[in-house]
Amino acid sequence: MIFPGSPVRVTNADDTYYGFEGQVQRVTDGKIAVLFEGGNWDKLVTFKSSDLEVVKPKRGKK
Repeated sequence: MIFPGSPVRVTNADDTYYGFEGQVQRVTDGKIAVLFEGGNWDKLVTFKSSDLEVVKPKRGKK
């Protein structure tokens, strides 16, 4: 299950945003809105839940 605030990666190889990582903003009717932020641009894009996977957080350096 994907919840708002979760970091996700686009896994659909046919999608323009394939491999991009963003943050889930909202989930409605099986569609998920993901916010991509990068440098000087922000983009909110809607995907089917099957096109996304949750990104596991990486361990920080000590």
